Amino acid sequence: MKNFKVLFGFYVSFFLLSTSAISQQKSIEVGPSIGEKSPRLVATDHNSQYQSISQLSGAKGTIILFFRSADWCPFCKKHLIEMNKQAQNLKDLGYGLTAISYDDNQVLNEFSYKHHISYPLLSDVKAQTMLNYGILNTQYKEGSEHYGIPYPGVVVIDKNGNITHKHFFEGYKKRVKFTELYQKLKSL
Repeated sequence: MKNFKVLFGFYVSFFLLSTSAISQQKSIEVGPSIGEKSPRLVATDHNSQYQSISQLSGAKGTIILFFRSADWCPFCKKHLIEMNKQAQNLKDLGYGLTAISYDDNQVLNEFSYKHHISYPLLSDVKAQTMLNYGILNTQYKEGSEHYGIPYPGVVVIDKNGNITHKHFFEGYKKRVKFTELYQKLKSL
């Protein structure tokens, strides 16, 4: 019985340390550098109209969420809804919001309508924005069903068009917490 308790304690400790390590996952180095001018967007809104950073910007700038899919990715769907819950707080700080994926406009429009999303979901079907930002997930090659998905992440762009914050992750489970981003931006 004593051996069981020791072994059980070891497994519990190992599990807690390993899950803690996952939650401490660091942002990967992809995309434009902090302080650089934001690359050009080549993504369309629900009316298939191309949008620019200046069109999407609030008084302080723009927050862009790059995500895999509002169609098949449950982590992305949850993240879009989480951003929507913080949308008004972030807008009140002076930021415009948008989210970009390789999904077509029909998929994005249906998701936006169903979940009452209060910010534009932009379509980058040809992955031009993902390529411009240097965040195209290289795991999927051109011609693959999932070619065009980005590394999931968030970029904050100031009113002058410069990158001030960025967070991108290798896996699909780790995401920026919008309550934490709000607190960070609020303290500036």
